[in-house]
Amino acid sequence: MRVRLGRGFGWLWSAYAVSTYGTWLAFGAFPLIAVQVLHAPAVAVSLLEAAGPAVAAMVAFSLGPWVERRAKRPVMIAMDLIRFAAMASVPVAYVLGRLSYGQLLVVSVVSGTASITFTAASGAYLKHLVRGEHLLVANGRLEGTSWVATAAGPPLGGALVGLLGPVITITTDALSYLLSALGVLRIRGGDGAAPRAPATRLRGADLLGGWRIIFRDGALRCLFLNSILVSGLIMATVPLLSVLLLGQYHFPAWQYGLAFGLPALGGLAGARLSARLVTRYGRHRVMAVSGWLRSLCPLGLACVRPGVPGLLTVIVVEGLLITCMGIFNPIYATERLQRAPAGRTAHVLSTWSASSKLLQAALMVLWGFLATLTSPLTAITLSGVLLLATPLLLPKRIHLSAPEPTAPAEDVQIA
Repeated sequence: MRVRLGRGFGWLWSAYAVSTYGTWLAFGAFPLIAVQVLHAPAVAVSLLEAAGPAVAAMVAFSLGPWVERRAKRPVMIAMDLIRFAAMASVPVAYVLGRLSYGQLLVVSVVSGTASITFTAASGAYLKHLVRGEHLLVANGRLEGTSWVATAAGPPLGGALVGLLGPVITITTDALSYLLSALGVLRIRGGDGAAPRAPATRLRGADLLGGWRIIFRDGALRCLFLNSILVSGLIMATVPLLSVLLLGQYHFPAWQYGLAFGLPALGGLAGARLSARLVTRYGRHRVMAVSGWLRSLCPLGLACVRPGVPGLLTVIVVEGLLITCMGIFNPIYATERLQRAPAGRTAHVLSTWSASSKLLQAALMVLWGFLATLTSPLTAITLSGVLLLATPLLLPKRIHLSAPEPTAPAEDVQIA
């Protein structure tokens, strides 16, 4: 029997889905506009890719306490409208002949900041909207949607760019945020995360509050360090894989798209299995096994070679990695929500997301220099070796004290 999470979650899920698909349809559109429309040099394109998210993450640190003191649905709607306005300004400026590199950089910062803030508010609201024993199922559905969008979005977006140009994909992304705002607006009921006391003036100490909460809790601390290091080391290799496969090994564009689109379906399979595996084997065991496998798989990229064997290696390695992530991520997201103190969830989530994005940006730059000094394959291999140590940071069984789902496996169906 399928778990019913209510109409409110359905609207929240729909809003998440439409904005996620819009984001992945427009994946890579900013660099394309910078190169094809503005004729920006390579260093400017790299700055656009790294500086925008990094600045957004730094700005987002101060917004965690602000989000915490406000009702979450209005914050989500406001962030969607801000993202819509920022993205819509690009095609408008293009039509008027006023589009500039500076505008792309500002839009990247504004939309990135709004995205982190939306994620923090929606996570806190999800904890209010869905009963605790159903959070794993809810996170599994969101995770599955994310991976389907990852698989389908870039190929469809690439076709759209080829037919109509990159500015059209930006327009599609802007409209997706408007539809997301309408979806959140349709949610009925109260906002249990709203403050009960008048908001006080933001203090400097509040900016560190998210880190203090995370590091005081043994399980949160372990999950935090593990997740940001794993995501940082994996993301550091993404540009290098592009250079290796497209530049050195001369993979056709369709093979490159296939190498990263097809494995994303493993994320959907993993997300659908996550709750069932936890019910059968327990949360700690599933988290530990999937966490270890998630860190072992990337080392297989050291074996990538030119031609069809190299393509198959990438597909297999990325498929196993993403399947393990699809299993692991809903469990870790649920544990994080359950352990975050009531009234501080948004602060924890904004700190978590901003820290992760800052580390990713730093490691991308560092691994870029490393690949220049050695080779892309050497830098990718080093990342795989370092990932082998990250499972040591996973929380121990004694730290995971929250009750586990007790429903039989056949009673849970991820849709």
